[in-house]
Amino acid sequence: MNMLPLLRQELECFFAGLSFYTRIPTPAWVKYKPENLNKSRKYLALIGVFVGSVGALVLLSLSFVLPSSVSILLSMVATVYITGAFHEDGFADSCDGFGGGWEKAQVLSIMKDSRMGSYGVVGLLLLFGLKFLVLWELFQVNLSLVLITLVLAHAVSRLMASVVMQYFAYVSHIETSKSHQVASLRLSNKNMLLSALPIFIILAFSLDWRYFVALLMSLLVAGVLGQYFKKRIGGYTGDCLGAVQQVTEVGFCVMVLMLAN
Repeated sequence: MNMLPLLRQELECFFAGLSFYTRIPTPAWVKYKPENLNKSRKYLALIGVFVGSVGALVLLSLSFVLPSSVSILLSMVATVYITGAFHEDGFADSCDGFGGGWEKAQVLSIMKDSRMGSYGVVGLLLLFGLKFLVLWELFQVNLSLVLITLVLAHAVSRLMASVVMQYFAYVSHIETSKSHQVASLRLSNKNMLLSALPIFIILAFSLDWRYFVALLMSLLVAGVLGQYFKKRIGGYTGDCLGAVQQVTEVGFCVMVLMLAN
């Protein structure tokens, strides 16, 4: 059996997802196919490992020449830049929508508004502040702890967004949404398990039970958020997925910090 066509197809799916969720351009040899974007969901955790590794590498490199606080802040800047604040934007829109809207139509309308409201601004300020403080506290405990936590937090949180896509309904209008190609199909159970493989590999090598507990907590938080979205608007939108990613990312770090103290 010739494995090269299969390998090429999987690489095309991976790069389709990488270019969608980050600023990394697609290689010239990769042909754009709409179906590849949906299939790229199984690589969300791997994309998270990539983004988290960039942040961890920046933090590690700068920690030798700069104070820990500055190194952490610049690490956060690096991950925001490489993703184009893709998930942070969804988080802010979700804060505005659910904070300022009552009925489903009103919530969805506010989310679609390109202007940021007070709920979004306050939400981002609190989110970034909490991220910074938690990473700084983890740094004081152990450098390797904060580096591994950073990588896992980005990977696990993106997997949690995929979990919400898998088990809840998509409610945005197809013609106006940029996320419908990702959310239009569900993955097989096999691919869902395979998508978590990068996380399990890191957990196996780290041999730290705190990460496993934080993973379980992230699943719980993702489920609660999914149920909340279902109750309020009947399901999730692309902005909701950004909120899931951001909340579970910082939640993962908070849980590791709680268990480290």
